[in-house]
Amino acid sequence: MGDICFMYNEIVNVLYDCNSGTYNCRGNGSDFQSSEISDAVALTVSGKGRELTVMMERSKVDILCVQETRWKSSKARRIGAGFKLFYYSVDSKRNGVVVVLKEEFVRNVLEVKRVPDRVMSLKLAIEGVMLNVVSGYAPQIGCELEEKERFWSELDEVIESIPTGERVVIGADFNGHVGEGNRGDEEVMGKFGVKERNLEGQMVVDFSKSMDMAVVNTYFQKREEHRVTCKSGGRSTQVDYILCRRGDLKEISDCKVVVGESVTREYRMVVCRMTLMVFKKKRSKIEIEKKTKWWKLKKEECCEEFRQKLKQALGAQVVLPDDWETTAEVIRETGRKVLGVSSGRRKEDKETWWWNEEVQYSIQRKRLAKKKWDMDRTEENRQEYKELQCRVKIEVSKAKQKAYDELYTSLNTREGQKDLYRWQQGEACV
Repeated sequence: MGDICFMYNEIVNVLYDCNSGTYNCRGNGSDFQSSEISDAVALTVSGKGRELTVMMERSKVDILCVQETRWKSSKARRIGAGFKLFYYSVDSKRNGVVVVLKEEFVRNVLEVKRVPDRVMSLKLAIEGVMLNVVSGYAPQIGCELEEKERFWSELDEVIESIPTGERVVIGADFNGHVGEGNRGDEEVMGKFGVKERNLEGQMVVDFSKSMDMAVVNTYFQKREEHRVTCKSGGRSTQVDYILCRRGDLKEISDCKVVVGESVTREYRMVVCRMTLMVFKKKRSKIEIEKKTKWWKLKKEECCEEFRQKLKQALGAQVVLPDDWETTAEVIRETGRKVLGVSSGRRKEDKETWWWNEEVQYSIQRKRLAKKKWDMDRTEENRQEYKELQCRVKIEVSKAKQKAYDELYTSLNTREGQKDLYRWQQGEACV
């Protein structure tokens, strides 16, 4: 199946100044105020939504995780261009999280789980594969330790509630530095982090170990500018990460920061390309008993050949042996050799006994027209295919009616009753 791209990004905080009619940028998160806003602010929200959609289309991103929003609500809304936004926040602080989906994946959403206040997860069913997308926003470095522990506890509960057989992708601002190098932590991260690890980065590593996750950003060797997620005031840091289950790393072909593709100067996109592997279960073969084709005895030449072979098998005896079991086995064996046996494979339940030459000819023409339309999608070829479809339906209806009329007429005759009796006897012998 096709690739699924995940993107992490943070949106600039936008407020509208009614007096000057200008936009003022503040902070590092998005601030789309849903309460106490004017029509102008609503336009601002729509404008930012369009920026997101344009950015996702340009980067060919299907799923986007966003943090630091200030929508005080728990809803979903369409933002145009075939994208839908799921957001959640319990207060007006910049702790809200968002997941944006491309239209083709919106229909696959099975569950939306919102955990106060910094975590939200979506469960999608994609061609039989369960994919859980989690958006999270960890407390900043200056926050209380209790608040940080509460966030990690909530994230633990979300991941633990997901069955081990389902895919998990986390796009989050963890506000920590996992650092460069992976000595002692090879099972959960690669070597390509940024600078030194801090306490918050150690929390990310500890979480990954406990949940058997991997920090995807650190596994791909990139230039530093393609690893730095936040650049402000002369400082370059990596605080935004994409995590997945360790066993699913083989499905990820690339992960990097896209320089210049963002709606804010400080924060940059982290793009991860993931290809879901779908393993289709093989249908278990149902063993069906092979049957002798006794119905061939309706043909005179088969019936005569069967008589001759049966006489030879019985040694040209006029009187049959007293042992019926022996005689019946000889008859069955002769029938299998002369008439043949069925394959024993299950066949589709198609009633084709009434087919005639007109039906077969019409179906052949329709198939050729379908191939022609697949190769050249013109209106003329489409119209030809539609007309032949209608023609096949008409021919099938005529053939069915004719075959059933002949069947009912034959059953009213003596010869038809004999054929029915022979068919029943043949089924009984099998």
